[in-house]
Amino acid sequence: MVHQERHIGLARATGIGVGAIVGGGILALAGAAFAATGPSAILAFAINGVIAFLTALSFAEMASRFPESGGTYTFARKVLSVESAFTVGWVVWFASIVAAVLYALGFASFAILLASEVTTTAGWQAPWITENPNLPSLIAIGTTLVLAVLLMVKTGGGGDFANIAKLTVFGILIVGGFWVLARQDPAQTTKSLKPFFAGGAGGLLQAMGYSFIALQGFDLIAAVGGEVKNPQKNIPRAMMVSLLIALLIYLPLLFVIATVGTDGIQSVTELANDNPETIVAFAAKNYLGTSGYWLVLIAAVLSMFTALQANLFAASRIGLAMARDRTLPQPMASVNPQLGTPIVSVLVTAVLTCGLVVTLPDVASAGAASSLIFLITFAIAHWLAILVRQRSPEEAPPFRVPLFPMMPILGGVACIGLAIFQGIAVPAAGSIAMLWLGFGGLLFLTMFARSARLKDVSSIAANPELVRLRGNTPLVLVPIANPSNAEAMIALAEILVPQGFGRVLLQTIVVAPQDWMPLEDTEPMDRSERVIRQLVETSTMLGIRAETLTTVSHEPMEEIARVARLHRCESVLLGLSEITEDATDSPIEGLLGRLEADVVVLRAPPHWHLVQEQRILIPVAGRGINNHLLVRLLGSLQRRQKCEVTFFRVIPEDASDAEAKRAKRELLNLASLNFSGACQCEVVRNDDPITAVVEASRFAGLIVLGVQRIGPKKKLFGRFTRSVARQTDCPLVVISRRG
Repeated sequence: MVHQERHIGLARATGIGVGAIVGGGILALAGAAFAATGPSAILAFAINGVIAFLTALSFAEMASRFPESGGTYTFARKVLSVESAFTVGWVVWFASIVAAVLYALGFASFAILLASEVTTTAGWQAPWITENPNLPSLIAIGTTLVLAVLLMVKTGGGGDFANIAKLTVFGILIVGGFWVLARQDPAQTTKSLKPFFAGGAGGLLQAMGYSFIALQGFDLIAAVGGEVKNPQKNIPRAMMVSLLIALLIYLPLLFVIATVGTDGIQSVTELANDNPETIVAFAAKNYLGTSGYWLVLIAAVLSMFTALQANLFAASRIGLAMARDRTLPQPMASVNPQLGTPIVSVLVTAVLTCGLVVTLPDVASAGAASSLIFLITFAIAHWLAILVRQRSPEEAPPFRVPLFPMMPILGGVACIGLAIFQGIAVPAAGSIAMLWLGFGGLLFLTMFARSARLKDVSSIAANPELVRLRGNTPLVLVPIANPSNAEAMIALAEILVPQGFGRVLLQTIVVAPQDWMPLEDTEPMDRSERVIRQLVETSTMLGIRAETLTTVSHEPMEEIARVARLHRCESVLLGLSEITEDATDSPIEGLLGRLEADVVVLRAPPHWHLVQEQRILIPVAGRGINNHLLVRLLGSLQRRQKCEVTFFRVIPEDASDAEAKRAKRELLNLASLNFSGACQCEVVRNDDPITAVVEASRFAGLIVLGVQRIGPKKKLFGRFTRSVARQTDCPLVVISRRG
């Protein structure tokens, strides 16, 4: 896999946030805010700014802790199950794409209006500009595709010139407004701000709900975190600076609109009710004349362009992160080896954006759904920040939210409250979000679930810290009766459940006869004490902190099953000295049929150590029912040392070349699902699979076989497993996933 280089510095990371936040939101939502609450829209934006800063703090802590691309999806993948992480990523990806659609159409609309004004001023006749109903969609699609090409060939988010230009335009609008304000009678200024709460407390809340999304965009910096230099410092700084820049533009501009943006007859509330979508343009025209109107049009075109670019850039990185985890099609994870740009993910994101431009019947409702989703994911980010801090208190993130956990709790409650308002105000928003979520759930279950879950298991095996971050404490039960097997068994148990992130429970059983008299016959207790002594010595020698449990039972196999069930063991590790071909009713098979946990059976010589073995042979047949266990075992081994893994498949001698090629492709695909490291895949022709595996095992240090548990009365070790075990001297691990 080609890894992306960190090429985005603080200035460009801030530019991504500024490009996404500044401009489009206030131009589109200032009118709605003023109409709902009057001049107190300034206060609504200020309070939203505080909530946005609280949210940015949680994002900053999470991004500094996990400086990878993907934003909220990446945070969820670290802390939640793969299904929950997919849900978060799926809706965030959709929200970013819908935001891109809105900005693409907004750019097209303002570009057409600007072109129309230019042609009218110049006296040109260009009716095709305003009379072509398909022109907005064509411009939106064309602009999206052009930006997609730029994102494929450029390593940064771009948009630096457009950002500087729009900030300059907004600066002129603000400075011009304050220049007019300074010449205005103070009494008139005071009058223009009355009544300040035109809609009362309810109106203020409405304005906050309508306009919060105008501050969305800082989260996109976390979405591209894997490409930011010095992410532990630059991501938090870029988020805070971009939000600060936005508020330093929004609040003065709103004040100017409220005080000098009217004609002196209408109040700002009335002006907003009459012109909800173009209030900024009309206000600028009122205090700066025609030049102010032109400046707003230019600012709108630049703002929509940079916001479109930022959302496409971030959405493609969310898609890239999901594809790497196989929760989206794997080709989307491909990265240009020279430029490091995710070409396929950019293309898919752009195509979906273009498709939605054409097909969305209700763009406004889709935009409200996007806002609703962002608010919910912001609340999730607050929750995840609390969970990570609680579950890994000894590992302080580079950036820490102050006054923890009060600030994440306040921010999360505020985001949930605004999301509830959004759902009530625009019921269609919730419907669209649920439809998209249902569609994603269907895709996940039918296309991505198996590979995504295997990838998740592999990630946990490679990084056991994820076990702790998800609040799990897996337990492996190791019943040991033969002290000579203790070293191999305990070492394998620690690989299955890494020390510090799970528990190893060593069980010894005092096998008591039916009429046992402990005071007269001490042999069962003496035998158990010898085993316990050996277990303590071996655990100390290996440096493994294991727990011991001694129980008394007439039936040891039933006792193992009882303890495994009582302690809710994730895995049970059993030692087996011999698997004979004709032992159809062995006690161990009866035990394995009753266990609800994953089972690993080890047959190895005394004092054998698994991590000493370099070449691992994995015969493959069937549908890979034990893949999760295999992935966990191989991932844990790979984390410790480099292993030479060979996936082995036998096909009939008379198989055609086409069948052999298909078998090799299937084996390569299965190997890629089960092992993230380099491995070999061998397909051999032989009508006797047992002989072929036995021959291949001569060069192996370990054989791993998977078996299926059908029921308590069925044999676990079939003819193939028994024959391979009987005809090989090589250590053997048999894995069986819970039924």
